[in-house]
Amino acid sequence: MKQTIKIVFFLVIIGSTSCSPKITSNFINPQPKLSIDQKVALLDVDHELPENIDKIGDLRFQDSGFSTDCSFNSLMNQARIQARKNGANIVKVVDKKKPDLWSTCYRLKIELYTYDGDVTSLPQQYQLQID
Repeated sequence: MKQTIKIVFFLVIIGSTSCSPKITSNFINPQPKLSIDQKVALLDVDHELPENIDKIGDLRFQDSGFSTDCSFNSLMNQARIQARKNGANIVKVVDKKKPDLWSTCYRLKIELYTYDGDVTSLPQQYQLQID
């Protein structure tokens, strides 16, 4: 009976993590967590960064081979959550690979920054509904 419980537990753990994209992070300068009221700007590859920013870290989203929740909006929302946890208010996509023959997922390289100015004044392409 204990063996069966262990196998079921193992399968649940594998099943719940294998559908997520692989996320690699490197936080070089984490700051205090942002509140839910503080806005986070989402900048695409072609958007310019403002002056006087401090880099907080990097994120990399890759296909784990069994990823299912890896649309662009889903990954950007996960990046925004990570940004808030580490005190960043700018999420900047620096490399974007769209789904193709080899992967059904977006693959993104993202940099996180903190900015003292008003991030709502920055040109943004993405307005995600999930906050």
